[in-house]
Amino acid sequence: MDGLKGKNVLVTGGSSGIGQSIAVRFAQEGANVAINYVTRIEDAEKTHELIHETLGYMDEMGVKHVLVRADVSNEEQVLSMFRDIREAMGPLDILINNAGFQIPGNSHEIPTESFDRVLAVNLRGAYICAREAIKQFLEAGKPGVILNISSVHQEIPKPRFIGYSVSKGGMQNLTRSLALEYAGRGIRVNAIGPGATVTPINRAWIDDPEKRAMVESHIPMGRAGTSEEMAAVAAFLASDEAAYITGQTLFVDGGLTLYPDFRTAWSSE
Repeated sequence: MDGLKGKNVLVTGGSSGIGQSIAVRFAQEGANVAINYVTRIEDAEKTHELIHETLGYMDEMGVKHVLVRADVSNEEQVLSMFRDIREAMGPLDILINNAGFQIPGNSHEIPTESFDRVLAVNLRGAYICAREAIKQFLEAGKPGVILNISSVHQEIPKPRFIGYSVSKGGMQNLTRSLALEYAGRGIRVNAIGPGATVTPINRAWIDDPEKRAMVESHIPMGRAGTSEEMAAVAAFLASDEAAYITGQTLFVDGGLTLYPDFRTAWSSE
């Protein structure tokens, strides 16, 4: 992709799944990549294995890379992360807001603390990172790109995942509002909306043939997407080939947002 080589990129939540694939793809394009991660002690071994796997790919590509631990919902940790990245690589050119998670449960039973935690990571954290990236873009006096990893669920309601649905709905307007505010200053802000994707967070249905068939039955293309397919779209939207695109969400979903129940006509003629 034109315009990615030598650029400094931060990928939040970049140690696994879509984030890891994005980090690897940008390294393949010649970008310098900062990989953000946060982990519980009991998850540390698995997460570090994924991180080392990612860094191994980057060593092969000959690009600079830095590993930065921070909870994106914690403002002080985010500020420290941005300082560390600037010292290691210089000012950012591209921010990928990928960090996110979900908590299932009946909406009338979800504790306020759980709802707040999902929004704090998925939406508030994305805003804090975007704010700090924009500061660096403006201070450096050069164009910049922010790409938010949203979801089809910014459009499609997701019962029993109320915090996740609300956070992704908010991300849509975060994308559009920042894009409009900073378009005249050379900063582009877009989003991608992944559909059902084969990633570790979705192991519950990926590894269960019956559940996977049920999920894929709703997808017009008949299959789940891959994290590499999401990364390819991320690379395009961050590249100079998408230089005239801002404020948009590109759904990468196999047609899931096309109202699949309408594949066969059922309305009156």
